[in-house]
Amino acid sequence: MNYRALTIILTAVASLVFGEVFSQQMPERRLVRKGNRQYERGDFDTSLDSYARALREDPTCFEAKFNTANGQFRKELIDKSEQTLRKLAQDSTRTDIERGEVAYNLGNTLFVQQRLEEALNCYRDAMRLNPDDKEAKFNYALTKELLKQQQNQQQQQQQNQDQNQDQDQNQKQDQNQQEQPQDQEQNEDKQDQKEQEQQPQEQQISEQEQQAMLEAIQAQEDKTQDKLKEKKGVLIRGGRNW
Repeated sequence: MNYRALTIILTAVASLVFGEVFSQQMPERRLVRKGNRQYERGDFDTSLDSYARALREDPTCFEAKFNTANGQFRKELIDKSEQTLRKLAQDSTRTDIERGEVAYNLGNTLFVQQRLEEALNCYRDAMRLNPDDKEAKFNYALTKELLKQQQNQQQQQQQNQDQNQDQDQNQKQDQNQQEQPQDQEQNEDKQDQKEQEQQPQEQQISEQEQQAMLEAIQAQEDKTQDKLKEKKGVLIRGGRNW
């Protein structure tokens, strides 16, 4: 992906005739040219220093600001490059070509951050400002395709998540259905065990009651027999065989 550097080109005649006077009157231009040479050699730290010096001479120098963003990008200071370009994008006094260059490079900073929708809008602005910009058209088409693929992938992931959730729910339902008969059987077993435990207790209580009743009856019979014996003078065998 091409990241453009704005260079200042002067004709040979103008350089010979006016170069010395021009450099004295506009030192920021000299510093920008120096920074551009350093930039082309890949010495981005030194080029940034030259652009910074140019801006101290002229804080409004568009070329120094623009190329500062380029140097920041090359040094992978993407956030700073984006901030510099956004400030430049607010300058409505620049030509459409210059604003298109800013929009293009801003799109590149957003692209490498994978902020594809924002990058797409910047490339669209670059094409609007400069309809002949082939690189902006290429990056726009590429970003649009990547964004489409990203959206399709997200939709597929969402569908997979939904399917996994449905499967989990179905598995839970099947598990509950399988566990329910087991629970019933366990409850029935517990109930049977409880009844079995209660049965001896019930039999024991019944025997005690029966014994108490027998004793009460026996006592009553004894009393009755005593009374009869007293009356008739005969011994009557008391009690009953059950």
